[in-house]
Amino acid sequence: MRSRTPASLALCLLLALPGCSTAPPTDREAPAPHPSATAGTPLPDGVDYREFEHGFGRGETSHVRVVSVRPDARARVAGAHGPALARTRTVRETAVAGGAVAAVNGGFFDVHTGRHHGGYEGDAIGLYVEGGRLLSEATNGRAALLLGHEGGRMSARIEEVSVRGRLRTDDNATRELDGVNRLPGRVLGCGGVGGDRVADTEEFMEAPYGGLCTDASEIVSFTPEWGERTPAGPPGSAEAVLDRDGRVVDVRRPAGGPVPEDGTTLYGIGSGAGWLREHAPRGSGVLRSVRLWDEAGRPVEGRVDTAVGGSHRLLRDGRVTVGPTAARGIRAPRTLAGVTADGTLLLVTVDGRKPGVDSGATAQEAARLMASLGATAAVNLDGGGSTTMVVGGVVRNTPRGVDGSEGVERPVADVLAVYPE
Repeated sequence: MRSRTPASLALCLLLALPGCSTAPPTDREAPAPHPSATAGTPLPDGVDYREFEHGFGRGETSHVRVVSVRPDARARVAGAHGPALARTRTVRETAVAGGAVAAVNGGFFDVHTGRHHGGYEGDAIGLYVEGGRLLSEATNGRAALLLGHEGGRMSARIEEVSVRGRLRTDDNATRELDGVNRLPGRVLGCGGVGGDRVADTEEFMEAPYGGLCTDASEIVSFTPEWGERTPAGPPGSAEAVLDRDGRVVDVRRPAGGPVPEDGTTLYGIGSGAGWLREHAPRGSGVLRSVRLWDEAGRPVEGRVDTAVGGSHRLLRDGRVTVGPTAARGIRAPRTLAGVTADGTLLLVTVDGRKPGVDSGATAQEAARLMASLGATAAVNLDGGGSTTMVVGGVVRNTPRGVDGSEGVERPVADVLAVYPE
């Protein structure tokens, strides 16, 4: 959620607040990769780039690109997105617009070629924190990369994270906050809170799941980062519009309309809409709190400036944590994030979908690759046609669609970017 609290505060504090399968036709032409163009790329002290071919067994090889960032590097690594969360932009465009010296694609998102596309292609699936603000809730239990910066040093770690949000109104009514910046009632990847059910079977589902869950009664918060307007709501829905201090300045019935530039909205469906109508009338105040929790059920410690959710944890304490059938054992292009014993962050891409040239990697092969690079912890980020490595404003890898087509760069929801200090 958007906060007027200074971004230096960690998300684990209470805040009082006012995928990708086929390359879409809107993919853009990417420049040809530069297999050996590394020496001419100026990078800050503590940031390194290299590329090489790696063998994955049975004669299969792939081109690998690695950006490494030491904890004391004269650089900052942060999440970044385009003009709105509800739209996509290429990794190269986002990197160049922000002055990043390097960038890779980040988390999964609701790509329009997906089976359960909800109409907003930039909608992040899973945890996304940018500038200390929660902009998308976690797929609870999935591994995520967490980054913080303090005293000129970066801290990087990988944890299984859940998000818990609460609402409290002036009349002391409390309720769960179901999500942030997504279509109410639709939980892609499941792993949400409350009454989520698998769309196809109506089975209750609280764990991460590869399909779509639905929930007929939700309250979702929208921040200005989402875009100009919230989706048009169904009959019976309601939306409280809040100013920067959390005061309700309007209640829409049905939901849907402009997002205030210096405020937020609370969008309710089902019993969530009824709760807003009863407890959040015009002129009342709403206090919201958000915490990140680790897999042991404790609040996440330390500063969190950036967080990007992934799918599989690949390494824990240097040991491979995925089996040969993870992600169906398919070799594919991969984008990976890892942390070494000395705290160095590794951002890695593996090309694929061209037999004899780039085989891609299974999740288990990707884990072994990260271990060979010195990572003790690693997570699998969005891959496939999204996999993109940009250094010095140039696309260094070869993005490929599901049919092996190359020379296109897929617009994505968010990126992990390296900025000079």
